Amino acid sequence: MASDLRLLNAAIDSTPLIDNHAHPLLKPGSVTKHPLLSIASEAHGIALEDSKSSLPHIRAVKQLARALNCKETWEDVEVAAQRKRDESPEEYEEWVKFCLEDIETILIDDGLDRPNLSESYAWHDKFTKSKCKRIVRIESVAADVIAHFLQLGTDIIFKDSFLGHVLDKYSLEIQKAIEDPEVVGFKSIICYRRGLDIPSESSIQSEDATRALRDIVSGGLRDAYGDGFSLVKRLDQSPLNDLVVHRAAKLIRDAPGHKKPLQFHTGLGDNDITLTKSSPSHLQGFIREYPTVPIVLLHAGYPWTRETAYLATMYPNVFADIGEVFPCISRQGQENVVKQMLEICPCSKILCSTDGHGYPEMFFIAVNQIRSVLEAVLGGLVRNKQLDEIQAVQVVQAILFSNSKKLYNLHTATTLPSLTQIETISRTIQSSNQAIVQKLQSLNAKYLRIYWHDYTSSAKCRPLPIKQVYKTLSSGKPVTLSLTKAALGLLQTDAMIPQVNASGAFTVQVDWSSLKPGPVSGHVSVFGDFTEQDGSPASVCPRTTLRTTLSKASEIGFTFLLGFEVEFIVLERNPDPDPTGLDKYRTLRNDGHSWSMARVLSDWGREGSFNTASEEMLDALDEAGISFEQFHPESAPGQYELVLAPLPPLEACDSLLHARQIVESVAARHGFRVTLHPKPFGSACGSGSHVHMSISSKGGDRPAIYEPFYAGILKHFRAITAFVNPSPASYERMIDSFWAGGRWITWGTQNKEAPLRKIEGSHWELKVMDGMANPYLAIAALLNAGVDGIMSKTPLTWGDCLGDPAKIGEVEKKKLGITTLFPGNLREAIDALKQDGLGLDPEAVQRYIDIKNAEIEMLEKMKPDRRRVWLMERY
Repeated sequence: MASDLRLLNAAIDSTPLIDNHAHPLLKPGSVTKHPLLSIASEAHGIALEDSKSSLPHIRAVKQLARALNCKETWEDVEVAAQRKRDESPEEYEEWVKFCLEDIETILIDDGLDRPNLSESYAWHDKFTKSKCKRIVRIESVAADVIAHFLQLGTDIIFKDSFLGHVLDKYSLEIQKAIEDPEVVGFKSIICYRRGLDIPSESSIQSEDATRALRDIVSGGLRDAYGDGFSLVKRLDQSPLNDLVVHRAAKLIRDAPGHKKPLQFHTGLGDNDITLTKSSPSHLQGFIREYPTVPIVLLHAGYPWTRETAYLATMYPNVFADIGEVFPCISRQGQENVVKQMLEICPCSKILCSTDGHGYPEMFFIAVNQIRSVLEAVLGGLVRNKQLDEIQAVQVVQAILFSNSKKLYNLHTATTLPSLTQIETISRTIQSSNQAIVQKLQSLNAKYLRIYWHDYTSSAKCRPLPIKQVYKTLSSGKPVTLSLTKAALGLLQTDAMIPQVNASGAFTVQVDWSSLKPGPVSGHVSVFGDFTEQDGSPASVCPRTTLRTTLSKASEIGFTFLLGFEVEFIVLERNPDPDPTGLDKYRTLRNDGHSWSMARVLSDWGREGSFNTASEEMLDALDEAGISFEQFHPESAPGQYELVLAPLPPLEACDSLLHARQIVESVAARHGFRVTLHPKPFGSACGSGSHVHMSISSKGGDRPAIYEPFYAGILKHFRAITAFVNPSPASYERMIDSFWAGGRWITWGTQNKEAPLRKIEGSHWELKVMDGMANPYLAIAALLNAGVDGIMSKTPLTWGDCLGDPAKIGEVEKKKLGITTLFPGNLREAIDALKQDGLGLDPEAVQRYIDIKNAEIEMLEKMKPDRRRVWLMERY
């Protein structure tokens, strides 16, 4: 969990889960009756085998392999799980206790399996903090009542009054359950039997129900499990199903005191359901008919989650459960379910469950996934300031614990901690810290580098000795840095801009998810987020700016993938520079260095060659887990390009910056200097930091989505230029007919002269960004502009430019909508940004403008040759 949300993380870790809907575990001798594979899928038979290639299954394998300490294959997980069951009863119960240890109590529907196959609900008490309770499945009660009359063998079953006798006996059994303190609710599976479109009781014809009952009776009985009999024909597709539900609802309605909830299976289920009839929206009439009966819509109604949330919002007696999607759908799907619930549904109406059945492993992965997803979703809401952290803590406690406790009138052994107690817990929880220590030890770390990237796009870091890191983590505290607030207001010379002063401090919170080995052996690196002293995100933190942009986009259903191209020029240091230092660097000695030329790589293996050093660089990238797709010579002398694999935006930016550190570090160790200067040599091609973008969320490859997205970028391009071309030197590269994107705002399919190149579908390449840009700010600007285009339905009025925009005639330019030039220099770009803040945090935008104005003033005082070398020393 992210270290910047201590209270939220502590609440998620420490709040026990009331599992408001699950099923009993199988007895050890009955496990062969159900496949373990079913713990992450509702499919059966061959379809269940197919689930092995599904995302929920793959994720379950990873989680169980870690818990079972085995290889990450399904076969190894099965063997390891069976080994647990083959151990002594005491050892197996220890495993069950481990799997259920975060659960306060389980409300158990014991009507799923035959009684002799499963453990009793009370058996589970030894593994939970509070005693478990029963949920009575009403269709099972009705079936047992009918079987009871058949066993009596009297002629009553042939009389017209038989339906009345069955309903009277059924009502008696339901009434007993209402009065039984061990029963806390009821459940209907009418969704499976005939669908959720339950007609009103007054419209049900008793003759139809009688015929349905006689049909069931005609099937007779069978020996079900050795000590009783069950019906051959089940209650199915008949008015009798409707009567059973109505009778239970009326009895609950008329009962004095606390009303025990009636759960309905909705949505997600096996192929026994009719999918179109499993939407909870069909229950609206029934809900209105029984306004005082608490109704729980199970399984998030998936895939009709929004309908579920709507009903729970609009009707005071309806509650929404978010079970079974954990673990039966993907991580992204689970996050979307929670987000869709929170779009409209009051947090006081949301319940939590595992729908665990048969195997303890299902409870384990479901509970862990629930906590992980709540951290991601609620953490995002806190970071983008829709909730404060205390509100997020209250949401966690409500969903995991309080709502179910109140609804089912439970008496629990656990009392939820107060905020003060959570604060104490947050300082003492060490489990995640221990995992970090183990990870650092596995990487043989000697030093931890904490990186941040400032407004001048300078890579800054503080190396910490690993012993100090271990000491901090072992004490239960987070690893942080305290930095002056001036840190995000400094120029490259460490001079403060006038708008900041030396007072105040930021706390830099380590994001352990960014941990990677490198850039040198024995060192590991992480990125940090700037926060205020109270733990709230700092509005001027570049990384937080991107995180906020992504959270807002995700809330409305958009996610992205980015892949960067890292262009750089390798220089040799002049051993005998002149006194001015203007010839401090010289180009690599070469024999006609050019784009993709094999000859350039011919000295790979020669000591002292950069090509030989590049092998160490590529190996270091691989060790750091940074995937790259290509590495090749580019056009300028000593110029190379490294093409990184696509990743989600924040991870992509982190990987880009870490890759640069590895490239720079390896080059320096071998006596070379690497520069990202956009145009170090006037007569040669410049270096960019092209970025490939695609919309990875559902529907992203539809023109109706991606065309407005890129139209938004084109519309806001002049303001975006301030972020993607952030230095006066950037505009030396932005010239026409040099494959650098040129000076005209336009786009073109597979056109390398256009600033935006369409490749395929939503996959487009931005060419007008260079290595001096802060990637967090630049990508935040691009994505905000694109999402604004989608939400505003900005039309793509620019035509597909297939030639060099600079060489197209005026008539053709006008036809293609090519009417606007990019800013010609950084001052113009800053002026455009002042007029169009791109929807970014105003404080961050103003800080960027202030930094750039000061930077322009400083650099303009330098002569061009001195400025060129000065920038090459720093970038």
